[in-house]
Amino acid sequence: MADKYEVTVTDKALNDMESIYYYISENLSSPISGMNQYNRIAQAIESLDVFPERTKLVDFEPERSMGFRQLLVDNYSVFYFVSNNKVIITNVIYSSSDIEKRLLDS
Repeated sequence: MADKYEVTVTDKALNDMESIYYYISENLSSPISGMNQYNRIAQAIESLDVFPERTKLVDFEPERSMGFRQLLVDNYSVFYFVSNNKVIITNVIYSSSDIEKRLLDS
């Protein structure tokens, strides 16, 4: 059986997820879609407790050297790194945005 990793979501990543929910819910007037999107992201994050290295390292520096990985969930990117037996979720960003700039700004 594969080792289980402890998955930790930072406050920043949680705020990102809440912002996604509120944007879809309020701006797009679709609270059900907002909750469904939030849940899909949360389930994908939870799945990282097994084999979190299944996604590739990001293509940009310095995040690549720091071990950052990107998990795509619909139109969103979940960024994380693995340290010891922990998976640390750092950001959840809309994939069409300037991801490198948004990561630097956070």
